[in-house]
Amino acid sequence: MADVLVKTYETVNLLADGPAATIELNRPDTLNAWNRQFSDDLLAAIRRVAEDSAVRCVVIRGAGRGFSSGADLRDIAADEATTGRDGRPDVGRILVERYHPIIEGIRRMPKPVIAAVHGPAVGIGLSLALACDLVLASASAYFLLAFVKIGLVPDGGASIFVPSRIGFARAAEMAMLGERVPASRALDWGLINQVHPDEELHEAVVELAGRLAAGPTAAHAGAKRELNSWLDAAFPAQLHLEAEIQQEMAATDDFVEGLAAFAQRRPAHFAGS
Repeated sequence: MADVLVKTYETVNLLADGPAATIELNRPDTLNAWNRQFSDDLLAAIRRVAEDSAVRCVVIRGAGRGFSSGADLRDIAADEATTGRDGRPDVGRILVERYHPIIEGIRRMPKPVIAAVHGPAVGIGLSLALACDLVLASASAYFLLAFVKIGLVPDGGASIFVPSRIGFARAAEMAMLGERVPASRALDWGLINQVHPDEELHEAVVELAGRLAAGPTAAHAGAKRELNSWLDAAFPAQLHLEAEIQQEMAATDDFVEGLAAFAQRRPAHFAGS
């Protein structure tokens, strides 16, 4: 069977192939960067497939040249609705209101979720991929905690997803150095589950999604509950801590410099304050 378009949101497409649903991130001109509309659409799609008993497996993939380049910094800087009294973005509010419901919605969904990653999975885009149960990547994909490049810290659950998958030392390397981790290394580290040649990723994802969709739905949901249980106590608190620290970082001059450097496409010059 081929994917059938179920619903088109402004920035997300929802497709179905029998009992397997696909959520396609659809802002290809920005490498699927997250703005307000994108967050609203993605959450709506996640809630729809979670509540649909006919859907037995979910795939999340990106349209265009990559999975997701992370937050749309231009949108955040220009959004008056999330600007604090100091004139700076209220990133803590953005995390709590927009990002956390999406990440928690995937983890709580009583069915398996596959991330199909090609190109970049960066920042909150990486957090989205790691919130999924299984991560399949193309050989040319890469993974990046880019927050430090603009004076911020990992969020969207990355501060618990990454170390729980690859350990403290490698998580610290990703968080503090902000360097790309190519798909082959991500597989060796245990950050992701499978790597396929670029031209074979789609077929591999379709095959795995079909296998999961044909499997014992209740057992998949039960296994997911078991795997979640050891994170459940720490996860809400960790999300709260991420939002708290991220808001502290947004108040620094380094963040202002990071945003300016990004907009001007130049290296940032951080003063450490």
